[in-house]
Amino acid sequence: MELVETIEKRSSVRSFSNDPVPDEVVNEMLRLAQLAPSAGNLQARDFVVVRDPSMKAALATSAFGQEFLSEAPVCVVFCANLTRIRNYGARGTSLYCIQDTAAAVENALLFLTASGYASCWVGAFDEKEVAKILGLPDDVRPMAILPIGRPRDHGRRTPRLKLETLVHSEKW
Repeated sequence: MELVETIEKRSSVRSFSNDPVPDEVVNEMLRLAQLAPSAGNLQARDFVVVRDPSMKAALATSAFGQEFLSEAPVCVVFCANLTRIRNYGARGTSLYCIQDTAAAVENALLFLTASGYASCWVGAFDEKEVAKILGLPDDVRPMAILPIGRPRDHGRRTPRLKLETLVHSEKW
């Protein structure tokens, strides 16, 4: 699948088949996520792979009842590593590590789409609860949860604003 086609095809999927996601797929997704750009090449992001049903259920509860997290064969939590970005000061810990993590998430989503898998970028969750469930150190913040699996049904592409309403030339 070509890049443009992959970007156009990607959608948020919240219903997954029971087909397992092979380790090779998860590992390749993580490898490509790690290739995303990062501030100062500090790579201030870490990944927690969750396959255990009780852990996925706990993540679903912490995500305000988004039960499709439990349904997915695997969930990957993308985390910002604040220690790795501290030499950039407050801007590093409040922005750059979030950007680094977001770039990695997008790489992962595009790889999954191109490989016939699906996901949904989940950002609505109790951050402290997720950190507790995963045993994260104090200097690691969960930023996104990606449930991953074969789609039970295909998500639909949601409408986008017209580009003309978003683009400004020279000034606002």
